[in-house]
Amino acid sequence: MTGRTSRLRRVRRLVPGRTTRGPEGRAKRGAQPKVVALGGGHGLSASLAALRRITGDLTAVVTVADDGGSSGRLRDELGVLPPGDLRKALAALCGDDDWGQTWARVIKHRFTSEGDLHDHAVGNLLIVALWEQLGDPVQALDLVGKLLGAHGRVLPMSAVPLELQALVRGHDPAEPDALSTVRGQATVALTPGEVQSVHVVPEDPPAVPEAVAAVLDADWVVLGPGSWFSSVIPHLLVPELLEALQETKARRVLSLNLAPQPGETDGFSPQRHLEVLARHAPKLALDVVLADEAAVPDRESLTDAAKRLGAAVELAPVAAPDGSPTHDPELLAAAYDRIFRMHGRIGPWR
Repeated sequence: MTGRTSRLRRVRRLVPGRTTRGPEGRAKRGAQPKVVALGGGHGLSASLAALRRITGDLTAVVTVADDGGSSGRLRDELGVLPPGDLRKALAALCGDDDWGQTWARVIKHRFTSEGDLHDHAVGNLLIVALWEQLGDPVQALDLVGKLLGAHGRVLPMSAVPLELQALVRGHDPAEPDALSTVRGQATVALTPGEVQSVHVVPEDPPAVPEAVAAVLDADWVVLGPGSWFSSVIPHLLVPELLEALQETKARRVLSLNLAPQPGETDGFSPQRHLEVLARHAPKLALDVVLADEAAVPDRESLTDAAKRLGAAVELAPVAAPDGSPTHDPELLAAAYDRIFRMHGRIGPWR
């Protein structure tokens, strides 16, 4: 037995009893689905803003490889997990009432000054202060969520800060066929050239047990949208988390981006996103691939790529009406709700 397998078995014992489930482990009619959303940055925020509208049992599992901006400075100076993506997830889970929206604005507020506080986000400082006070990242994030009245829980995917490294072809325009290693999430996100693969340092990072338990206990796991190589795929590079994603009885939906991202995925078709994901996690099966119908020029190729992962394709209008490459929370919520009803083991949820 490997150490990782024994750790995963210990995590299984943390999974609470399913009080809303029948004898076969299926959600009872009328119960809300337990949903876990994985990602980071603005993509995860969009997914959470949609999912909180359709379920009250929501957990976000967030990347911890950010090394830029306020997060990078706090990480370098204090040796803590980068708080920025965790803060964004908490803000996305704030309610639409005055309390929720006020706190969402407060934690997103950045200082403008000529001194050391310049560009630090209030929420980053609050999270790090509670980490230092409590000595427990999960307990501190739960407390911030309680203060904000967050409609869900936010967890880091790993207990240690990670460095993202990418193998890039043509990073130096003078050598278009040469392979180079690019280090750091902020650099990878904007790298010239074509990203071939990514990995994290340390190579076998410990997963947060509560994150693994949430995946094992979920009805649905949502991966994406977001920066493909720096926010989505990193979850597949944490061995215990990947193993939980492969073994969970939850249905798995992959939410595609609305457009390629400059730097990371320039020129990528929707189906190529799936091919890249499969290269990093060849044993991971999916159930549904969600894409905006206007962002899929070749439906047949996307359908074929999804089938190789065991998934059906669901096309829905989920883009913001203003034409920007951002998801509309209400439209994305409607798409998720329809998927949960159509592809769930038992339904309707509500």
